[in-house]
Amino acid sequence: MGQIIEIQTADGPAEAYLTRPGDGAEHPGVLFYIDAIGLRPRIEEMADRIASWGYVVLAPNVFHRDGRAADLAPTEDLTVPGNREKFFAGGVADRVAALTPERSDADARRWVSALLEHARSPIGVTGYCMGARLATRAAGLFPDLVAAVGGFHGGGLVTDDPSSPHLGLAGARAEFVYGHADGDRSMPPEAIAALGDALVSAGLAHTNEVYAGARHGYTMSDTSVYDEAATERHFAALRDLFARTL
Repeated sequence: MGQIIEIQTADGPAEAYLTRPGDGAEHPGVLFYIDAIGLRPRIEEMADRIASWGYVVLAPNVFHRDGRAADLAPTEDLTVPGNREKFFAGGVADRVAALTPERSDADARRWVSALLEHARSPIGVTGYCMGARLATRAAGLFPDLVAAVGGFHGGGLVTDDPSSPHLGLAGARAEFVYGHADGDRSMPPEAIAALGDALVSAGLAHTNEVYAGARHGYTMSDTSVYDEAATERHFAALRDLFARTL
């Protein structure tokens, strides 16, 4: 039971995909942070699958300041070799860079508020690519609400910046599951190790694994880097995480 809704933010309306089980019962909420490609049918498919486990799932268009999801969507088939790279070279990095912590944190409050209009707490959060950073930040922003966080093929989770996502783990209470892409330049081994150290220092239950052979973006079946085995591994890990925490 999925639909596009509109959420009012300080910078105007934002589309979001809201999906839930069809039984009419109350369910815990899951905030789904999209990857850098944007809100599109593949994201809706993934959100629907999570909803089928018994959750209300909200996937907002985090790039709402740049345009509506349809306007920002790829115009070419990203499963064709080279098209994904061409799409990312067409201004995607600028959109991601413009989504500063100040903006994303303000938005997160709107997303959580909207989700809780349809779901009960505690909530889970899952994020992909740059969405893994946003999911990690959400746990520190809402420690009393966020009980579980999944982050998959995430990049830039550990940086030298004072606003680095891993530094917010000290204020979180959630359980974390990370499934990193293999050989990901945006999340090298030393960054994965530093993320693990931060999780341990914060006393947080966690899994911090590399999915061997899986490339950055491995869950996205509408691109050339899709890896079915790694995707199914991620779904199993995420389902188990939510089952034991939500």
